[in-house]
Amino acid sequence: MSTSSDQPHALTAQVERVLAAIRPSVQADGGDLELVDITETGEVRIRLLGACIECPSADMTLKGGIEQNLKTLIPEVTSVVAVS
Repeated sequence: MSTSSDQPHALTAQVERVLAAIRPSVQADGGDLELVDITETGEVRIRLLGACIECPSADMTLKGGIEQNLKTLIPEVTSVVAVS
């Protein structure tokens, strides 16, 4: 039986699995991403690394790719934001 203290860990594991599936395509363009935090409201905070830092398409990748995948696969995710 799951307790509420298991929820943050389970959510983090789910998010990490989705990010691991996305990561190769980000790395193919010379970038990378790192999970920084998941807030109590379901906001996933990600740090963009490498070529993603200066890439003009980074916001499109973040919202159209990463956020869309996370929200579709994990209903608890409400949004994705990039942090530095």
